[in-house]
Amino acid sequence: MTEAIGDGRNASSLIARGNGRSYGDASLNSAATLSTLRLDRLLAFDPVDGLLTAEAGLLLSDLLALFVPRGWFPPVTPGTRFVTLGGMLAADVHGKNHHIDGCFGDHVREFELLCGDGVVRRCSRSQNVDLFRATIGGMGLTGTILTVTLSLRRIETPWILQQTVRCRDLDETLAAFEAARSAPYSVAWIDCLAKGGGRGRALLYHGEHASSSAVPTGRRAPRLTTKPPRLRVPVDVPQWVLNGWTVQAFNALYYQQGRPGSTLIDYQHFFYPLDAIGDWNRLYGRRGFVQYQCVVPTAGGREALLQLLALISAGGSGSFLAVLKQFGSGCTPGQGGLLSFPMAGYTLAVDFPVTPAAFSLMLEMDKVVAGHGGRLYLAKDARMGSDMMRASYPDLDRFRAICSAVDPDRRYRSLLSERLAL
Repeated sequence: MTEAIGDGRNASSLIARGNGRSYGDASLNSAATLSTLRLDRLLAFDPVDGLLTAEAGLLLSDLLALFVPRGWFPPVTPGTRFVTLGGMLAADVHGKNHHIDGCFGDHVREFELLCGDGVVRRCSRSQNVDLFRATIGGMGLTGTILTVTLSLRRIETPWILQQTVRCRDLDETLAAFEAARSAPYSVAWIDCLAKGGGRGRALLYHGEHASSSAVPTGRRAPRLTTKPPRLRVPVDVPQWVLNGWTVQAFNALYYQQGRPGSTLIDYQHFFYPLDAIGDWNRLYGRRGFVQYQCVVPTAGGREALLQLLALISAGGSGSFLAVLKQFGSGCTPGQGGLLSFPMAGYTLAVDFPVTPAAFSLMLEMDKVVAGHGGRLYLAKDARMGSDMMRASYPDLDRFRAICSAVDPDRRYRSLLSERLAL
């Protein structure tokens, strides 16, 4: 069952919406928006090979609460558990394990899709293949995803064995990524305001699912919950609090507090640290924030990152939680989503408070990313122009043609698709 926000029956266009965790306008439509949150049933599960079929509105948090105690974990997870399976597929989300396991779509066997021509189509790597690839990462523009079939992976415990590495500059950070390439999961918090010899300094975290033998006897399992966090940011923080000086001081303290070594950490804190704080976006004040997430290819990636970090530090409008990850080559060429974001290289995600200066800064960052053959993440984007979209996503024309074939009137549209001429 879906619910329409707006006049869904008579609207000229519409878009499906999961739990609304994309940062921009991907799930917004001025005429009608379909909420899929009541499409949340589990339909089938094979306890031998972990093959799960569920409706697309199922929240990842509910899946985790049900399956982690039974020894199963999603093959790929984004940085929040409050997303739907349909949203994960539409954005083709990536996680801390892309360098090994690719994107979420690489682990999806098939799905059912209600297209704009009124036909429900079953899509897989052998059936409606073009539509399969267009929907993975297609931001909901091929139709409403109804069901998703994917493979879960076995785990022995809900714990992660985490290693922390302190890196003094960008060269050490990139070298640490390479040294940890065999680790299932890796991610770095990076000080985006550090200058001079410390530019690119970071705390790299890599981890793996802990085996039963690695967990001390008597260690209580972490409390798993699907409820909203108790700790919340109660008010919008005044704009003047978030400035270059306060962010720089926070980053310096955070870096110094990073303790190199190994520790056991429950999976919720490793994968979803921000989920522990309700309304954390209020830290950016009433104007809110915009996230800039780009990827640059491995070749020239170091130079691109140095240029981006130099722009950010010069602008003085940095982020408390700037994140750097290493992407692998992903799935077999010709098999991934046509508009999927990752490529072999490095992805940097930085939050900026909404100010005119921040938007000017991001235009300068666009030039660096485009100049190095990179692109921006559609699920996080709120301001990219259509020219950059066209230049950075080479399969765009093919995507448009597939959408038109199953939706001749292009009823599935969003504010994002209109802004980027998708």
